[in-house]
Amino acid sequence: MTPMRKLVNVGDMSRKWWDDLYARCRDIIARPEVYANSCSGKILASMFYEPSTRTNFSFQAAAQRLGAGVFGFSDPVGTSASKGETLADTIRMTAAYSSAIVIRSPQEGSATAAALYSEVPIINAGDGGHSHPTQTLTDLTTIAEKRGEIGNIRIGLCGDLKHGRTVHSLVEAMEMFPNISFYLISPPELRLPDYVSARMKKQQQDFVISESLVDCIPELDVLYMTRIQRERFKDAGEYRRLKDVYILTAKMLKSAGSDMLIMHPLPRYGEIATDVDTDPRAAYFEQARYGMLIRMALLLDFMHLPRRMPPVPESDPDVLPGECTNPACITRSDAYLPKIRSRSGLDRCGYCDKKVTEMLL
Repeated sequence: MTPMRKLVNVGDMSRKWWDDLYARCRDIIARPEVYANSCSGKILASMFYEPSTRTNFSFQAAAQRLGAGVFGFSDPVGTSASKGETLADTIRMTAAYSSAIVIRSPQEGSATAAALYSEVPIINAGDGGHSHPTQTLTDLTTIAEKRGEIGNIRIGLCGDLKHGRTVHSLVEAMEMFPNISFYLISPPELRLPDYVSARMKKQQQDFVISESLVDCIPELDVLYMTRIQRERFKDAGEYRRLKDVYILTAKMLKSAGSDMLIMHPLPRYGEIATDVDTDPRAAYFEQARYGMLIRMALLLDFMHLPRRMPPVPESDPDVLPGECTNPACITRSDAYLPKIRSRSGLDRCGYCDKKVTEMLL
């Protein structure tokens, strides 16, 4: 089987790949000393165009625990990107120095674009409000470790489901596991993007849409809280109106099951009260540690792959000609990018999955 050379969307994963990765993670947990120098001589490039604490630190810690070196930036102001260098050129240059690249960007589809030009593996550490597959690996590891299995659960996703890239990726990943029921808890303005909900319907995933966290809590095996993401709002007034719509408190948990798992990708901004932190069902800080461990398993795989020049990127002739309607899409700033096929349909952008406007000839 050809080894996977990129993780830019959850769709890059298969169930077998996940099972093998998780088995490696469990071995790392059991025998960390065996892996202490397993990536000696390898180098991870860390390109963070957007602020991050957990994801950035966990990748650096994961690489160092494997004996690898790390270089990169957490602010593009000090790089040639601030001078107008294209993403393609930055990636080509960074790949020349490294064994693998992890990239986070506010531009949706940036990791997909990076993979077109890199001769080393690309890992998406979050691209705008689109996708965050390594957070999904973290979430799956947490559920598996805390519950013993991932299937056969009722999971509530609460908060900003519109911009929540962690939610978008987790929903898709859950297609691999049996008997999953979703409770999609959000105000109407922050419901899932249409391409995500359309996929859920197509895959016949079971879900309920609700605006009430209190009503849903007694039904759940897992509650996945998310913050209302200020940086994704164009209207500051709309953000202020919605930012405190859901606040989980210890009092609210009285109606929850005794073994309900409380998760959050972090950072939090008040949507989980501090009085929840001591509840034995709260797993969000353990979740952060599992993120480092599963990323160790991922880097152990990716950093040993041989360098390989990608084929010259070309536009897919079947893709609808036109411009992506998403102002946050990488194609709006990097117009040279070829038009590529979206998993959500030929009338959608292959980078961010939003609708494409057909050009008038």
